[in-house]
Amino acid sequence: MDHQPIGDILLDGLHLKPVATKQERIIMSGPPLSPARCAGSLVFTSGQLARGDDGKIVAGGIEAQAEQALANLIAVLAAEGCTAADVVKVTAWLTDARFGAAFNAAYRRHFGAPFPARSTVVSALLADGALIEVEAIAQRA
Repeated sequence: MDHQPIGDILLDGLHLKPVATKQERIIMSGPPLSPARCAGSLVFTSGQLARGDDGKIVAGGIEAQAEQALANLIAVLAAEGCTAADVVKVTAWLTDARFGAAFNAAYRRHFGAPFPARSTVVSALLADGALIEVEAIAQRA
């Protein structure tokens, strides 16, 4: 991986050097965040919305948004050399508890057993029209 050291952190007694990912070195408009950050063998993603290639939230309700948000998450992980099988923890935000079944169906298409640990929260989201946001922690082999 093409990474650049950016400083030291202490995580669970381990001394790790976070590194800048390829994506965060690309100039992007939008909020001040990195798509992913690495600390040792761990990859932490930022929350991924259901944005299509045009940057807009996809149409089609929770089913389409869940698929797109998870596809975006998998793409960020792939850019850091990870697959869905490397994910150890997922956090998901849904804007409505009734979206749980549709999200679980999409989730099962992207993640297999043993499933990552997961938290799902019902909350408003900052992006207009967004129904879901997902982030993950993965461990590179």
